[in-house]
Amino acid sequence: MRLLSLLFLGFIFFSSCTSEPKISSHNFSQVSIDVIYEDSVSIRAIEFMNDGSLAFAGSNGIYGLVDTVNDMVKTNVQRQDSLVPEFRAIGHTATDFFMLSVATPALLYKTGISGQMELVYQEDGEGVFYDALAFWNDKEGLAIGDAIDGCLSILITRDGGKQWKKIECDDLPEAKVGEGAFAASNTNIEIQGNNAWIATTSGTLLFSSDKGKNWRYIQTPMRNEAATEGIYSIDFYDADMGFAIGGDFTKPDNTHANKAITIDGGVTWNLVADNVAPGYKSCVQYVPNAGGKDLVVIGFTGISYSNDAGLSWKELSKESFYTIRFMNDSVAYAAGKNRIAKLTLKK
Repeated sequence: MRLLSLLFLGFIFFSSCTSEPKISSHNFSQVSIDVIYEDSVSIRAIEFMNDGSLAFAGSNGIYGLVDTVNDMVKTNVQRQDSLVPEFRAIGHTATDFFMLSVATPALLYKTGISGQMELVYQEDGEGVFYDALAFWNDKEGLAIGDAIDGCLSILITRDGGKQWKKIECDDLPEAKVGEGAFAASNTNIEIQGNNAWIATTSGTLLFSSDKGKNWRYIQTPMRNEAATEGIYSIDFYDADMGFAIGGDFTKPDNTHANKAITIDGGVTWNLVADNVAPGYKSCVQYVPNAGGKDLVVIGFTGISYSNDAGLSWKELSKESFYTIRFMNDSVAYAAGKNRIAKLTLKK
């Protein structure tokens, strides 16, 4: 499988280079890490807003904004009566910021006209656990959660997040017993055009090509023999090329069947770097402006980098983080236990 992947990827890159200007890897070899925010909070959800600022939300009801010009941080605390939510999913439109809590009651907030967060959806009940949030455009978005009553929990908005409706199980494929998604980094939803992929604990992808109207499963070769195994994070460089990372956070050194790539828009997936480090990671992101060659994966086990589309990897740092987003092709922001940091990748 690895030889086939190598040959296939090599052909794709050669072919693209013969018809288009060559895009080369940045060939990073090190990363500098500057901590810009510290507090007693676990942060698994960060997103760049349209103005370039970095929004985040985490445990203890804490959410906030990083001014990426001067790295100044403003925070607030959201409470719902006596409840202090734990947020692991955020999203945004051109005008509003959204954050979604895990467990019951699930609480979904959007920016209100008064500047305060406004509760726009609440769900109570056994098994309620939401994992990620994303938008196709300024009107249409989705949130996903673990399976209840035989199907994954999927919320859809068509009016810019003012109202959210849960898809009935009759309109979704049957989920595997115990199937859900990992609320590890707010990166188990990927949006490209009208398409949406949802990465699950069963190593499969729930896929829609029409903004959530119809769904079907796509099988991947990712390992999912235990409840703590599966796909933790996916990212796409463009409509064709995507990468999935996973593993088992209870056995983070296990490197078998935890990395896979697609070059046909998620229709088929091939394992890469099988039985080769890195093992478990909670987030993967393509580095901008490298033609899909450069990838960074991150987790409590550290930061690793690939300059050949995931075929080989080097460890850049053992520093622990949960999630990462790139501001440009050499600067990223990462968050984790008790901190947010600015990462600068260098040759």
